[in-house]
Amino acid sequence: MARINADQLASHIKNALPPVILITGDEALVVQESCDAVRAAARKQGFTERELHHTDAGFSWDQLLQSANSLSLFSEKKIIEIRVTNGKPGDAGSKALVELCQKPSADTLILLVFPKIDKRAQNSKWFKALEAIGCIVTVWPVGMPQLPRWIDQRLKAAGLRADSAAIDILAAKVEGNLLAAAQEIEKLKLVATNELIDSQLMTSAVMESARYDVFGLLDKALLGDAQAASRTLLGLKGEGTEPTVILWALTREARILASIKEATDAGEHFGQAAKRNGVWDKRQRLVQQALSQQSAKKLHMLLRKCALADRTIKGMSRGDAWAILLDITLSLAGVDSFTPRTQRAMIR
Repeated sequence: MARINADQLASHIKNALPPVILITGDEALVVQESCDAVRAAARKQGFTERELHHTDAGFSWDQLLQSANSLSLFSEKKIIEIRVTNGKPGDAGSKALVELCQKPSADTLILLVFPKIDKRAQNSKWFKALEAIGCIVTVWPVGMPQLPRWIDQRLKAAGLRADSAAIDILAAKVEGNLLAAAQEIEKLKLVATNELIDSQLMTSAVMESARYDVFGLLDKALLGDAQAASRTLLGLKGEGTEPTVILWALTREARILASIKEATDAGEHFGQAAKRNGVWDKRQRLVQQALSQQSAKKLHMLLRKCALADRTIKGMSRGDAWAILLDITLSLAGVDSFTPRTQRAMIR
């Protein structure tokens, strides 16, 4: 039906949703926000149930087909969200996706989330079946040349204005990390007035770092310093950092680790896999060290915890979102699990 960019998505689905939407790309923040936009539009159009599936070792495409073909107990419309972390549905998945496209239902929305899909996969039978009845949303990478424009658009969406020099300062500060840019813009909303943000104000805002920051949390966790990472998480909570921002960062890191782990287990060189997943040269040693403490099974479980945190933050699941974020942080640091006693020990 249509191939669109992420910035065209909101207007494309405003009035009607196709039966299948595929979001593909490696910019984690934009992929996440695109998924959020689809879910929001779906809720407005009466889709009140949501199923989330990760195609890990315990996933069954047959069970997915049964769920897609079964009616809800309360005859409610539902979203079936399928995250294909490695971008390869396999033979069973390919057949299942073709079958889903052959029998679309007005009461079921299929939301597929893939990393970047290569040309070979785009010529596959399952991709062409999706394209014939659905919408393909491509999330293009935002390189350094495009970053100032992206920051400018993001600032305007937040009700802020900045001159070109100020935008260049922020672009240099975040080094291509969109999540870091989004976090800095959230800080600017607290300090900026209605006046134009100039280079002096931007420098003051982005260089005056808070005592605790999300990326410090990630680095401490990857180093395996569970105690320091836990303290940083509590510090972020105390400073009023939104749990959504923290979850974005943790989920992004978990997906990167899972993708690299799968690639290296299949024989790909670490450096090549890291580069393909957007890991900067100066962070590769840190990521490699973290991976030495993780297995594919642990990383898939970590992604499931991230999904639970997402549902909890959005009120779709009961629980304490901050407790789940702490669990995720400890898992990222290589701590398998914790009891209330070990939790207290970590945050003393």
